[in-house]
Amino acid sequence: MRLDLPERKTLVFELDQPVDWGDMDALGHVNNTVYFRYMENARVTWLRSLGAELEPTREGPVIVNTFCNFLRQLAWPGTVRSRLYAGQPGRSSVDLFVTMERTDEPGQLVAAGGATLVWAVAAEQRSVPLPDFVRQAIAAGQPG
Repeated sequence: MRLDLPERKTLVFELDQPVDWGDMDALGHVNNTVYFRYMENARVTWLRSLGAELEPTREGPVIVNTFCNFLRQLAWPGTVRSRLYAGQPGRSSVDLFVTMERTDEPGQLVAAGGATLVWAVAAEQRSVPLPDFVRQAIAAGQPG
C-alpha cells in the first residue's frame, strides 16, 4: 500500500543527517527501520528548535501512526536532507510529513512518509490542545 503526501502542506523545517555505516543492512543499503529514525530526528529536532521540552513526565508529542514510502535505495556514504511539512492542525493533533533525498542528488526523493502527532499528558494518557508555539511555527512556515 502506498500513502501519498497531500498537496496542501506547509514546510516547517529541514534537517541534514549523515548516512552512517551502521545504517546499512546485509544487502548494502539503508535498512527500512532507519528511515523512520530519520523522520523521528526531523520531528524531534524541529520541536526542540521551537523550545519544546521533551520529557517523558511532562506533556508533549506522541506518535499515533506512521508510514513510509521507500522510493529509491539509499547507501553509505552520504547525507540525507529531510524536509518536514505540517498539515492543518486539529485541536490536539497535526499530521507531519517528511520527504528525504540525498544532498548530492537534489530533487531525487529516496523516501516520503509521515506521522500523526498528538500532544498529550503522559502521566494521564490523555490528549491536550496543541501548544500555541507549535501552531505559530506551522503558520509561519512556507507552503509546499
